Amino acid sequence: MQPVQHQMMGYDRAITMFSPDGRLLQVEYAKKTVKLGNTALGIVCKDGVVLIADKRIADKLIVTEAVEKIWQIDEHVGATASGILSDARVLVERAQLEAQQHRVTYDNAIDVSEIVKNICDLKQICTQSGGLRPFGVSLLVAGIDETGPILYETDPIGIYFRYRAAAIGEGETEVEEILTKEYKDSITVDEALKLGVRALVKILDNNFDIDRIDAAYIKLDKPKFTRLTRKEIENIFTQIKKK
Repeated sequence: MQPVQHQMMGYDRAITMFSPDGRLLQVEYAKKTVKLGNTALGIVCKDGVVLIADKRIADKLIVTEAVEKIWQIDEHVGATASGILSDARVLVERAQLEAQQHRVTYDNAIDVSEIVKNICDLKQICTQSGGLRPFGVSLLVAGIDETGPILYETDPIGIYFRYRAAAIGEGETEVEEILTKEYKDSITVDEALKLGVRALVKILDNNFDIDRIDAAYIKLDKPKFTRLTRKEIENIFTQIKKK
């Protein structure tokens, strides 16, 4: 029995090695890492797009205002992540550089889809190259392009899908249930912010704290990444409690 166990264990020691049943075990481990990460969600609205994330701050001595779980990629694009956030930082910084280079070269803003494809190309390379490991992170990339508000979800293997609303991280299942029930095409940015914060309040329950919430939006009439202040998040929470 023991030799069989050792033989099966060998298939998860290299990303390029398939198991006998056709699985890349390192990729599956990376997806499990995402499932254990902080909860994040994105919502496409009729007048923009919203990103909300749980900062999941465990240490009371941390300066909460300095912690960011949502990043600006360009004026019209933002992203949030779940999983290994140092991996996310590398991908986000690469995307920021590509967005800047595109503006310098072509004198216009980069498409959101192009940013997503470039991120996923790098992720995919790490699933077939020896000596590497998969990026242990999923990203939600949101922005405004010529078609309007847009939201993509990328996974560790380099697959991406476009969504109206999506959630990643430990609270993914519960948040997606809420979004499925309450999302509508006519939702506004203000309504989406309330919906997203309410979803996090529900899944965090007794662990909820205003300081744990990071939120940002990009509006259609003025495509500029805007992060909510603590006071604005407090106002949203107050409105939710009144209902």
